[in-house]
Amino acid sequence: MPARIIQTNSTRFAQVAIDPVTLDIIENAMRNARIEMDATLVRTAMSPGIREQGDAFPLIADPAGKMIVGQFGSFIDGFLRGFDGTIEDGDMILLSDPYSCEGAISHSNDWLVLLPVFRAGRLVAWTAMFGHQSDIGGKVAGSMPIDARAIFEEGIRIPPVKIYAKGVYNADLIKLVMHQTRKPDWCAADLNALIASCRVAARRVDEMCARFGDDVYVSATQALLARNHRAMKALIASSVGEDPVSFEDYICDDGVGYGPYKIRCTMQRVGDRVVLDFAGTDPQSAASINFYLNENMFKMFFGIYMIMVFDPQIMFNDGFYDLIEVKIPEGSLLKPRYPAALSGRTHALGRIFDILGGLLGQRTPEFLCAAGFSSSPHLMYSGRDSQGEWFQLFQIGFGGIPGKPFGDGPDGHSLWPGFTNVPNEFLERYFPLRIERYEALADTGGAGKFRGGNGIHMSYRFLSPGTVSIHDDRWFTYPWGVNGGKPGARARKILERADGTQSIVANKLDSLIVEEGDLLHFITWGGGGWGDPLERPADLVAKEVRQGLVTAPGARVYGVVVSADGALDASATDALRAKMRSQAAIAPLFDRGGEIEDLRATCEAQTGLPAPKPPVWVQAKAAA
Repeated sequence: MPARIIQTNSTRFAQVAIDPVTLDIIENAMRNARIEMDATLVRTAMSPGIREQGDAFPLIADPAGKMIVGQFGSFIDGFLRGFDGTIEDGDMILLSDPYSCEGAISHSNDWLVLLPVFRAGRLVAWTAMFGHQSDIGGKVAGSMPIDARAIFEEGIRIPPVKIYAKGVYNADLIKLVMHQTRKPDWCAADLNALIASCRVAARRVDEMCARFGDDVYVSATQALLARNHRAMKALIASSVGEDPVSFEDYICDDGVGYGPYKIRCTMQRVGDRVVLDFAGTDPQSAASINFYLNENMFKMFFGIYMIMVFDPQIMFNDGFYDLIEVKIPEGSLLKPRYPAALSGRTHALGRIFDILGGLLGQRTPEFLCAAGFSSSPHLMYSGRDSQGEWFQLFQIGFGGIPGKPFGDGPDGHSLWPGFTNVPNEFLERYFPLRIERYEALADTGGAGKFRGGNGIHMSYRFLSPGTVSIHDDRWFTYPWGVNGGKPGARARKILERADGTQSIVANKLDSLIVEEGDLLHFITWGGGGWGDPLERPADLVAKEVRQGLVTAPGARVYGVVVSADGALDASATDALRAKMRSQAAIAPLFDRGGEIEDLRATCEAQTGLPAPKPPVWVQAKAAA
């Protein structure tokens, strides 16, 4: 049975009319509380993933668990349906098992803390925060094994448990949990940071209730939800058509030799509602690239995308969820059956945003974005340093952001706008490595009227022996361009041994042994371009050649001729552009860089890696 909320005062909240000034004050106070949650977290966490990169997501919700402010969508709805205990004043919940909360968190590295906020016996709010733990045990350092066949191989799974019950801390439970990790110091500090963030937000909610009254506060949250509902209803009516539109994209491989894996979604408006149907998505993988996609999470992704494209002033929350229906087939890559492995779900998570862009832009190509929110590249490096001390790095890398209707994609930027890079000085101070190169790699962004962002070339010199794991994608398929824009470059990884020998290594691998002096070139994908490259101002292309963002040969893709020092040759440029326009074919809406079978045929010659084998069900279908 679902969770039962124990209240000493069961009186319902009175619905109060909220004047615009009061609503604005409460709205901005909640925004500030959410920012304060982030600040508390990053100042008290220890792991670089949370402390330096901000890999954590806050939430303040209404009594029913609907998010009012936050970043990643509501975690609470799925939890409430799956938790069969009681919720009482003084309780605090910890969980990390995706299967216990309908995928509201999507792999076991993400630890979620939930705090119900009571006043005079009435539940007035929820605060929550989850963050990625750098290690939770399991078969490999970092707890995200590429070749895992079940979630049991990926470290400790925490079902919904009370770390505080009526205000009493469960120290034995936490001692048990910390016993499973290679980095108990980081995990303990990060957990305390999650708890502190939730408590800060709870205090701010309590202050707002004390200032305005409980009924006014709760009524304001409902007004904010209703306002978002009205705004999204208008956006859906104007931006989503009644005719079905479909789009598909691919995860390059599963890390054990098979791929690509198709994700397909069909969108249409039925009355006031949008239906998003993932029928046609490939079955779940035997390896760890499955993404247990929570329906509410996807609704939030859809809403964020709509709002950012069409009306960025809207404060997104859960108010519009009844306007969206999400259908995900059981046993598919996006709804795998227990106990499927989930630790490598990041690639599918990133690809969801590319698919949303492809869906929403087909009806109105002028609003279409290219591909580039394609993955979240990970590097793990662990071992013992010269003093015999254990070290363990988990770092998220950045690729190129796609070109968009109103400008270029940023070079080397995170999928998540709130993330930052781990400073190189931090890496070199706390880990036995040296960063010898960190730059945007010229020509990796897809050419276009608006250029895709360049990928990043980061070179790690290892100063101690150890093992490396890599999680990345877009090495086989291209980040596609749109409206005449060209695809972005694909990712690649090159290991240069201390003796000077080089080898191309896979973009998904575990436990690669490195020795002192070895150098890893970690190169990420670029964003796809938007629009005809011949429409990009020639002087801007020449400037980017001088800045090192485009090479002189790369400038010719734009029809621009420059000298070795980047000086524009205007007459030669005019002649080249005229010639290219006369020979140009009608550009496709999407430029994927070739069909899948064409990519297979040329894969090894272009990437240095063998093409992934078709998944078993594709092979069976072909044989039949």
